[in-house]
Amino acid sequence: MADRNSKLSVKKKVVNKANSEKEKEKEKGKEKVVKKPDKLVKKQEKIPEQPKVNEEKRNGEGDGATGAEAQNNEENGEFQPIELPPFEIVTGEQMSPFYFKFQFRNVEYSSGRNKTLLCYRVDTAGGSTEPLKGYMEDEHATAHVEEAFFQQVLPNYSSSQELDVTWYISTSPCVACAAKLANILKQYKKLRLCIFCSRLFEWEQPEIVEGLKAMVSAGCKLRMMKPSDFLLVWEMYVDKEGQSFTPWEDCQENYEYYMEKLADILK
Repeated sequence: MADRNSKLSVKKKVVNKANSEKEKEKEKGKEKVVKKPDKLVKKQEKIPEQPKVNEEKRNGEGDGATGAEAQNNEENGEFQPIELPPFEIVTGEQMSPFYFKFQFRNVEYSSGRNKTLLCYRVDTAGGSTEPLKGYMEDEHATAHVEEAFFQQVLPNYSSSQELDVTWYISTSPCVACAAKLANILKQYKKLRLCIFCSRLFEWEQPEIVEGLKAMVSAGCKLRMMKPSDFLLVWEMYVDKEGQSFTPWEDCQENYEYYMEKLADILK
């Protein structure tokens, strides 16, 4: 009997041991099943590659940043390619040799010349004071130099002052500027304006023709720049930086061409 009971107890122990091992294996299996979603979740967290593309765009390799994005990134110290505001009027006493040689060249077709340069000299009646000299430039994005001259150089001009104003300008005025200049000359009778142009701006357009005629009728003296005028501008208004200037080979020929066109406009 004792032997039988001992055998039974051994069997129970073996069975219990087997059961416990099965339960452990089941628990391990459950742990494995439970851990699988964690792995999937981690993979999903690693997926977002989209910000890298956006970063590249913000660095200028893709589309330009919007205003809000640019403002946020500027606060973080990052440079953003945003749309620039219009260029301002630039003023000074002397221009660079490159600007003069490129912008003032009296070619027939002014491709790539998106600036207007104006060199000015203002003399008072009787030469009682030193002439006021300088140059201005624009890029047709803000007030043009013709209008800006009266805003910045002669902001406090009085109708009682007698002034002789001379301009050397890279291109003749547009329709709007011609109309404004004509009105100014009609209003200020003691202001005498003489304009030397390197080129004529869209001289074939009827509205340009009428605008230039209105300026001349209001008292403006309109001339084309001849080779000696280019040399004068070089000497007085260009920071030569050790360079020399000889008028272009076709300078005289182009001057005669534009003189003929101007004569046709004003006849």
